[in-house]
Amino acid sequence: MGAMGPSELILIADDEPDLRDLLDFNLRQAGYRTLHAGSGSEALRLALAERPDLLILDLMLPDLSGIDVCRRLRSTPATQRMPIIMLTARAAQSDRIAGLELGADDYVVKPASIREVVLRVEAVLRRRRGAEVVVVPAAPPVREPLRAGSITIDVEAHIVRVDGREVPLALLEFRLLQYLAEGRGAVRSREELLQHVWGYSSEVETRTVDTHIKRLRDKLGAAGDLIETVRGVGYRLRADGEPVDS
Repeated sequence: MGAMGPSELILIADDEPDLRDLLDFNLRQAGYRTLHAGSGSEALRLALAERPDLLILDLMLPDLSGIDVCRRLRSTPATQRMPIIMLTARAAQSDRIAGLELGADDYVVKPASIREVVLRVEAVLRRRRGAEVVVVPAAPPVREPLRAGSITIDVEAHIVRVDGREVPLALLEFRLLQYLAEGRGAVRSREELLQHVWGYSSEVETRTVDTHIKRLRDKLGAAGDLIETVRGVGYRLRADGEPVDS
């Protein structure tokens, strides 16, 4: 991408100076601006003060873990939508899932390919840019909300309601629900969801989809039952009035 790339600010939070420097060099080569943090408390301070466009967050940080940093950022209104990519040296799937369930947008397992990290950053920010683009035509068309059972999705206002009550969703959760709703009744494979919602190819671990579906169902409450698992294939959102399978 070079000098003509994007100028978003990336906060790199990792206690390995060599890795921070390597990520810094490659992200700057791709056109990004960068900040560094070597501890959890410093990462939290910079994230709150500088409001970076994306945070690369190591899971194992001194004094305050990446999980704690993620939890605090997600519970703070000003930073709850900040994109977060977690880095973890842990091989256990449960550790990676814990980060995703707290609201991380993605994760990369160490030792990581620097090129892969940069590509993940680009994919997450590309989704964010698409969500923030506002086009105001002379006579804007009115897009009808998407509906499925008690769920109403106002795509233009980026608001989801269940029985009239607004349900706050992270960007990926909203995009996931919207894509399922646009194909109400149709089965979406995990690979298809990764491609259309995350912008990734099928080589990425499909457990990412399962984790976000679980979190989305939890937030929707009883209406989460409208999202059905089709074993061995993927997921679908039942159409209005469609009976629940027994």
